[in-house]
Formats: sequence, structure tokens, C-alpha cells
Amino acid sequence: MEVTNVSEYQAIAKEKLPKMVYDYYASGAEDQWTLHENRQAFSRILFRPRILIDVSRIDMTTTVLGFKISMPIMIAPTAMQKMAHPEGEYATARAASAAGTIMTLSSWATSSVEEVASTGPGIRFFQLYVYKDRNVVAQLVRRAERAGFKAIALTVDTPRLGRREADIKNRFTLPPYLTLKNFEGLDLGKVDEANDSGLASYVASQIDQSLSWKVVRAAQGRVPVFLDGGVRRGTDVFKALALGASGIFIGRPVVFSLAAEGEAGVRKVLQMLRDEFELTMALSGCTTLNQITRSHIVTENDLIRPAARL
Repeated sequence: MEVTNVSEYQAIAKEKLPKMVYDYYASGAEDQWTLHENRQAFSRILFRPRILIDVSRIDMTTTVLGFKISMPIMIAPTAMQKMAHPEGEYATARAASAAGTIMTLSSWATSSVEEVASTGPGIRFFQLYVYKDRNVVAQLVRRAERAGFKAIALTVDTPRLGRREADIKNRFTLPPYLTLKNFEGLDLGKVDEANDSGLASYVASQIDQSLSWKVVRAAQGRVPVFLDGGVRRGTDVFKALALGASGIFIGRPVVFSLAAEGEAGVRKVLQMLRDEFELTMALSGCTTLNQITRSHIVTENDLIRPAARL
């Protein structure tokens, strides 16, 4: 079957992956309301097309933290990618580099920062939780820096992991032939590193639950806004930018395409989103990203009219 859009990879991945692995990638917490709403929210945003504008040349390039990339579409941190494909994060890193965009490596990856760096050049960020043991945090940051990673993507919205009922029913554990590679060789204190499932459980239990808004004071509003979640079409990318985002990150489309076709699948996902985004820009009369504004879309709030006075 020829894949013509990003969402088709999910069905292929469901057929190819063990149920425990597919459910880990596909499911959300409890009733999965947020998971579904992430998609539905995009569907409620409409366009205001612009015609008779010269769109023969469209420039999608942008900069993120000073690094120039080919498009505002980047790869989000997604854990344990070797469950999807034997090359896992290696394949994703190569695909991102070929597309001229950023890959963010999960700290819970099944390939280490050093191994990903060995795949060749590329702009890469490293995702990090804040652990109770700041020595572990410091060791991870130093390793990422030595491996050439350009920035830290700090996850702050997970004081505890969500209650994912599919994982509970499946009794999810990391397959015995895989491990969280970034934690190998670290000084972790009292943990049985020979037991991979024990290591994963230990790492999850060590997330610092005391973080508060005091971690953002130094930013003073100068940090760009990015969207991560629910993007499946180039039209979604345009909508996010029109609402003020500087760029978007994709996660599930990466692991589903990785499971289906390896590196070629990830490359195709990035290319399809790029092509759809370029088409949306053309139909909206935009030739550069800074021309995409709130005026190009219509939201539910725009459609609400005050009740007539009687």
C-alpha cells in the first residue's frame, strides 16, 4: 500500500508491532481525552485563503535558538525507539539530519547520546527530566554536551507519570534486550543496573516532584513557544504558527513510521508534512513564515456573535 498521509502509518504500525509496544506508543492516560482533543482542536480551526498572490517561491526556513533549519517541523523526544525498529534512534537521527531539521533525543532513549552522535552531523537537542539527585542531572548534561548536543529540552510537566491503563493491562516492561542507554555507567546510587526493568522503574521514580514556576524566572519571557501534540498534517503546522507558535514537534508519527519502514518512513513523514505545509502556505498567500498571522485562520471564538438585544 502506498502511504499518502502521515496518519496511515499508525494502522501499519499496529499490524507490525506487538500489542504491548503499540499500546505504549499509541495510548494516553486514563480516558485519553487530552490525546483525542489534541487532534480535534486542530479540526475546529478554519482557513481564510488568500488568492492572486505570487507564491512561486516559498521559503520555509527558520531559526531555533540560533540554529537554522529547513522548516518549522522538528522531532520531539520519544522514548525507547528500538522497540519500534532495530535501528531506533539511529534511523530517526539520520532522517532528521537529511531533512535539515532538529531531532530531540529522549533521555529514556534506547540509544545513548554518544551513539546518536556517531550517526553523523545534525542539530540535536537532549530531553531531560529534573531528577531528585542533581548529580544524575549534571552527568547527563555533561554527556550530552560532550556528544555535541546543542540544547537541553527540559520536561517540567511530569511530577508523576500519567496513569496509562493500557500499559497496566499489558504489564508493560522494557523488552529484556533493550535498556535506557543514557543511564548506563552513571553514578545512580542504589539501583540494580543489571535489571533493565528495575533501572526503568528507578529512573521514573526519581523525577523531582517539587519543581515549581521558580524554574522559569530567568527566562523573563524571552523563550520562543513551540507546540508538541496532535500534529498530523501540514495544515496543523500552519494553524500552530498562525496562533503564535515558532514551530512544532512531532512524536507519534515518528515511531509509527519508524515501525513501518524504518529510516525511510521517518524521512517520508517529514517530507509529507513539509509538502502539505508548503501547499497550505501557497493557498494562504504566504511566501515566508513571518507572513503567517492570526488573520489567516478562523477559530470558534471568531464565530461566536453576541446575542441580539430584544
